[in-house]
Amino acid sequence: MAAAPAFLRGGFRPFFLGGAAWAIVALSVWLVVLATGASVPSAFDALTWHRHEMLFGFVGAVIAGFLLTAIPNWTGRLPIAGTPLAALFAFWLAGRVAVLFSAVAGAWLAAAIDVGFFLLLAFVGAREVLQAGNRNLPVVGLVLLFGVVNGFDHAGAAGLMDPDLAWKCAVALVIVLISLIGGRIVPSFTRNWLAKQGVRESLPLQPNRFDLGVILLTALAFLAWITAPPGWFTGALFATAAAGQALRLARWKGWRTLADPLVLILHVGYAWVPIGLALLAAVDFGEPVPRSAAVHALTAGAMATMILAVMSRATLGHTGRELRAGAVTQAAYALVTVGALLRVTAPLGLIDYRLGMEIAGAAWIGAFLLFLVAYGPMLFGPRLGESAAG
Repeated sequence: MAAAPAFLRGGFRPFFLGGAAWAIVALSVWLVVLATGASVPSAFDALTWHRHEMLFGFVGAVIAGFLLTAIPNWTGRLPIAGTPLAALFAFWLAGRVAVLFSAVAGAWLAAAIDVGFFLLLAFVGAREVLQAGNRNLPVVGLVLLFGVVNGFDHAGAAGLMDPDLAWKCAVALVIVLISLIGGRIVPSFTRNWLAKQGVRESLPLQPNRFDLGVILLTALAFLAWITAPPGWFTGALFATAAAGQALRLARWKGWRTLADPLVLILHVGYAWVPIGLALLAAVDFGEPVPRSAAVHALTAGAMATMILAVMSRATLGHTGRELRAGAVTQAAYALVTVGALLRVTAPLGLIDYRLGMEIAGAAWIGAFLLFLVAYGPMLFGPRLGESAAG
């Protein structure tokens, strides 16, 4: 830690920065493809590449940053830092380049690098957790499954399996991960903030059996979505899971945090989970709801918003700053919310589709660009009160 440059003293630093930057690059490429009909030099077709890079590139980087930052808190062990962290980040970055240029570099080489990153990340996480005897091994297991599903996506692009299987599994895994981790941090941060305001009664509770039941029901609904044909059975599971997630969110009393955007945005982000599940239920019930609207409620809505919320809060906390959302951060939160709303409503015909998509893309890019502007210097610089040389 002492010998490493500031940028390599915690997994959140390179992976949050790289994830936000790649979100901007990948979505910009996709918008150009939509506007011009251009192709990408990838073994994936343009749509598949877009889905893959949003899920396994952007979301994957943030999962890596979160895991590598959380593990020292879970285990009491020193963080992965310095050269090992630089090697992990380079591995992820090589995967992005290899997948983008896989039509030239070779699809199997790209798959090996891309999947290998998550397998190595899971190995590192499992080693740390097992040596400390920590209870968070299931979270590491989800990361391992994410890597396996990444391999499914490459196999689907090669015509070896159903091309829809991988992205459905990836969405399911990330939403279950949000349900699991979000169910810990949202009520915890809300309770802590309310306690600081002098509130002593009706504070949000930590997860209990009800929360576990909702998570299991959500996982079951996604399993049916992946394995069964659309219909009333899957729709009923999604509708029940949506109701459970909505009730879970209501128990956290987010309306009491309006004065603190840094806490409120966690509730806004999590609200997209029951919304997305409800829209998936409507699709399976045969309602005139495009599947893309439901899926983007979970991706552009829940995933992107929760990612922005967690990245900003974790960066402030781990660099010794005050936990306060400044004007730029609040603008980023507003933009990611507007982008998600437009991306979900555009396919529903509530606004002009092309205009809605363009504004949604611009808002989404703007949100992560503002994150880089506000938090890039923090990620590169030392913790407050700490010298660049340690």
